[in-house]
Amino acid sequence: WRGREGAPYSTLVPSDEVTINYRHGLPVITLMLPTRNERCQFTVKPVVTTVGAFLQDVQREDKGIERAEVFATDGSKVSHATLMEVLLMNDFKLVINNTAYSVSPPVKDKLSSEHATEMEDIKSLVHRLFVALHLEDHQIRKERELLQKLDHLKGELLPLEQMKARIMDSADAKTSRLLWVGLALMSTQGGALAWLTWWVYSWDIMEPVTYFITYGSAMAFYAYFVLTKQDYIYPHAKDRQFLHYFYRKSKKQRFNVERYNKLKDDLAEAEESLRRLRQPLHLRLPIQEINDKD
Repeated sequence: WRGREGAPYSTLVPSDEVTINYRHGLPVITLMLPTRNERCQFTVKPVVTTVGAFLQDVQREDKGIERAEVFATDGSKVSHATLMEVLLMNDFKLVINNTAYSVSPPVKDKLSSEHATEMEDIKSLVHRLFVALHLEDHQIRKERELLQKLDHLKGELLPLEQMKARIMDSADAKTSRLLWVGLALMSTQGGALAWLTWWVYSWDIMEPVTYFITYGSAMAFYAYFVLTKQDYIYPHAKDRQFLHYFYRKSKKQRFNVERYNKLKDDLAEAEESLRRLRQPLHLRLPIQEINDKD
């Protein structure tokens, strides 16, 4: 008989060399250890133990075993991730070194519906206990990962924050200067119109001039709306001009605004994840590892 890889086995041993019996509801696999030349029993938990874990236990018991594999009756190899509960449902072949053992698991009595329901309840209870016992370890490990991520993001953001602060100061100063220049121009215009009205010409002459100045201002505001799709509101216009100076300065100093925004979003997401992770911990007794980390 050949395995899936085509390697021949020197011996195909009958099923009585490997026996399976149920003791206290758990399968006990008895087999002959080749190097120690003695029979050994392995009690497995079919719902938890995998094929790989069972084979590792066999190899640990006998250091002379170089190869331990499980094959189905059709020659296909059984994955190490397969649960023993699934494996024990059908016949299989256990290969140890160059010897293949034909194994026929006994047929278990079918459980009654009440017993099956009870077993499912027990499995659910065991699962909840496992989660409860290991939840704090998982949360502590996850929190440490988030804290490391936060430190890394803050380290990358620090030089960008400093550069952004300098650019914002420069843009704010230019925007303020522009506002003061606008105030100065409006004051100059008002003074010029007053001088022309009272000292040079009369109001009859200056009235059409002021009308066209007003109409020109209305046209300028309408052009602003056409170009920006926004009303000319002084705070909004100031913010728009500030952003114009900010992005122009950022381009000159090679400040990557998109990368900065991405890092800020990642930082906010990590902080929110850390807050949500710590929230259930505060409902219980404080964990020493977390307090030390804080």
